Parts: sequence; structure tokens; C-alpha cells
Amino acid sequence: MNNNQTKPSNKVRCYGCFYFYITYKKKRPYGCKKFGFISKIIPSSEVFNTTGTECAYRSDKNLWKLSFYN
Repeated sequence: MNNNQTKPSNKVRCYGCFYFYITYKKKRPYGCKKFGFISKIIPSSEVFNTTGTECAYRSDKNLWKLSFYN
């Protein structure tokens, strides 16, 4: 692999997660309903920095919509 090519990132991201939300607080704009906290940084990064593991609770919003209508 050349130095110009980058590896795809497999990190868990909060965007599109059912539990992720945006707060109205300037100092802590991101929140996670599953873990019950708000943070200055994206919750998945906060979880990784604290525990050293990726978030295991990420749930796609589209899956929740599909299960609701079925």
C-alpha cells in the first residue's frame, strides 16, 4: 500500500445511531441515551478513550424504523 492511500476506518461512529443526540449546551453538545451522559466530544470517542473498547451498543436508526412498521 502506498503512503498516499489510507486504510478504511472501522471505528464506531455515533452519527445515525438511535441513542445519539445533540444537546443545547455549548460546553457539552453531544449525548448518548444508552450510557446516559453528555460530552464535549462524540460519545463513541469518549467511550473508547475511557474503556479502550469500541461502543457495543450502537444501533442504526433505520433498523428501529423498520421494526416499528412491521
